[in-house]
Amino acid sequence: MIRENSIKLSTSYAVASKVRDYSQLMKFNLTIMVVFSSVVGYLLVPNVGFDLVKVLILFAGGLLVSGSANTINQLLEKETDKLMARTAVRPLPAGRMSETEAIILAVVTGVSGVAILAWGFNLLCAGLSLLSLVLYGFVYTPWKKWNSLAVLVGAVPGALPLLIGWAGGANAIGDGGWALFAIQFLWQFPHFWAIAWIGHKDYSRAGFKLLPASGEPNKLIALQAVLYTLLLIPAGIMPYYLKISGPISAIIVLLVTLFFVYRAVNLYRKADVPAARKLMFGSYIYLMIMQFALLFDKVEHF
Repeated sequence: MIRENSIKLSTSYAVASKVRDYSQLMKFNLTIMVVFSSVVGYLLVPNVGFDLVKVLILFAGGLLVSGSANTINQLLEKETDKLMARTAVRPLPAGRMSETEAIILAVVTGVSGVAILAWGFNLLCAGLSLLSLVLYGFVYTPWKKWNSLAVLVGAVPGALPLLIGWAGGANAIGDGGWALFAIQFLWQFPHFWAIAWIGHKDYSRAGFKLLPASGEPNKLIALQAVLYTLLLIPAGIMPYYLKISGPISAIIVLLVTLFFVYRAVNLYRKADVPAARKLMFGSYIYLMIMQFALLFDKVEHF
């Protein structure tokens, strides 16, 4: 009896460990945020109401595609991940998972995710998801070692989730889709640079070039972050101008954008890691409030 219980406990532990490793490989926490953006983009399409089945299909497909892209990212960065304290404990660099297993996971999740989106929505939605996977996994990931333009390249797949959701609901891109894409595209720059500022030593040790100009944290980078947050002011008004959302959301988005600008200005003033960390958390706050505001103040078209 004791032996049987020990075997059951060992099996349960092994299964839990494997699930945890898969979750780390697919960056589950980050993936949830990405998929949520897709759902928001879908629900903002005029005449699209809340359909639990559709939302779950979009959630599942997006989760698999994003997880595949993150797995490819870690496959290509296995050796560099060993050099950074934050990533050395991941399944591949730590040796808890073979590259073959990770490749199989990336292929299965990527193919099934794109297929689910094509079946549940349309080919445009699936095609944009595939584009996002390719750009993130095979273009942005290696580019990080070449030069800081990687942030520009990475901003495209980073901004695609809202557009993917919009395409899923509208079967087209249109002005509304591009407006949502523009907001999240501009958001990427201060967000990325704040993260790169905080982890500069680790990233430099691994050979990643994520900060522009000299590649060192400085006030010029902080000034660029300020400029991008300022560009979010007119970008944030576009959903109201295009009658996607109402005036209340326009005011809320403007206020949270000014908060984001303030955090960027604070980084310019202080030019230190604590200010960069505040900007990073500010970027998450901005994204969450912006998306919720647009969604809850959506203009209904009859």
